[in-house]
Amino acid sequence: MDKGVRFQQILGIRFFVGSALQAILQVARDGGLVVVPAAPALKNLAHDAPYREALLGADFAIADSALMVVLWNLIDQHKIPKLSGLKYLRALIKFPEFREPEATFWVMPTPASAARNVAWLRLQGIEPVDEAVYLAPMYGRVIADAELLRRLEERKPRHIVLGIGGGTQERLGLYLKQNLSYRPAIHCIGAAIAFLSGDQVRIPEWADEWGIGWLLRTISDPRRYAPRYWEARHLAPMMLRYRDRLPAQGA
Repeated sequence: MDKGVRFQQILGIRFFVGSALQAILQVARDGGLVVVPAAPALKNLAHDAPYREALLGADFAIADSALMVVLWNLIDQHKIPKLSGLKYLRALIKFPEFREPEATFWVMPTPASAARNVAWLRLQGIEPVDEAVYLAPMYGRVIADAELLRRLEERKPRHIVLGIGGGTQERLGLYLKQNLSYRPAIHCIGAAIAFLSGDQVRIPEWADEWGIGWLLRTISDPRRYAPRYWEARHLAPMMLRYRDRLPAQGA
């Protein structure tokens, strides 16, 4: 294992502790599923069985939640740094293997989002062809997508990027990991690309470093995001109770 890299169990989930590049090298070498759980979703770990299964089935998670990182560093001696999905994506698009022709496949939420995100990627020197951009349908509680599997098996990209909503993308990522005939790197980056492309409010690097991306999102659309982040407060008692242990289902 690379120097300075370790894994830390938090709420029973295997979190990667290291730099963005080290995380990318890990999954690029071995393939697998990387998830980026946010506090509003993590608080449902005891009640949302499919989401719980997806996080447990991932190869590792990265510590994107500023709230989770602050709480963990207050209650445990094994300190961890925050590693946001935005920082991870910034490093990923610079990774040489990721920039190779036909190396990537992108799952996007809507045609408008796909158009903005692909335009931004092309400005970064990444040229996804139309066949490598997939518009996700409205998935139900049980995910099955034969068309997506078919297209991935046909192209066999080394990197699959899921840019859809948290809670859904993790379940889709696990579905792909369990059903593809090969082992690509599956990156659940959620809204990170939207923060860069302008599809959602832009989050500058300084705001990401200070862990206030949630605040900028809330200011941009308080009706949508204020209730979501307020609900995230329930993560605190769960972490105080369980710390590194997986919460009991229904707790």
